[in-house]
Amino acid sequence: MFVLLIIFFVLTKCNIYITNKLCRKYEQTVFLEKKKTMKTSKWDMAEFMETKEDIIAHLTVALEENDIDFLLSVLNALARSKGMAQIAAELGVSREGLYKSLAPGSNPAFGTVVKTLDNLGFKLNIELKQAS
Repeated sequence: MFVLLIIFFVLTKCNIYITNKLCRKYEQTVFLEKKKTMKTSKWDMAEFMETKEDIIAHLTVALEENDIDFLLSVLNALARSKGMAQIAAELGVSREGLYKSLAPGSNPAFGTVVKTLDNLGFKLNIELKQAS
């Protein structure tokens, strides 16, 4: 019985030693893998809308794509680049309300889109679609 107890003790100590060694090796591997990673930041369209030509290009592409979510993303970025709180105050809505209206997936009233564009100094222009 005493011999079994000693064998159990030795095996337990060996197991703890091996486990600790494996854990240290895993921690070193994870540390090395983490060290190799690159930090990135989220791309924000609002940071790249500097000139009126940039804004017109974004809006034109959004309208040509016939993608309402993309158009709302462009309007949201445009409003953020110009100051969402100021635009919301000028439109007579809350800042949160304007964020929700211009969020992709929302269904804003057409008047909200037109008023936002007007407030930002733009207007919609209707053209005849060219035959393909």
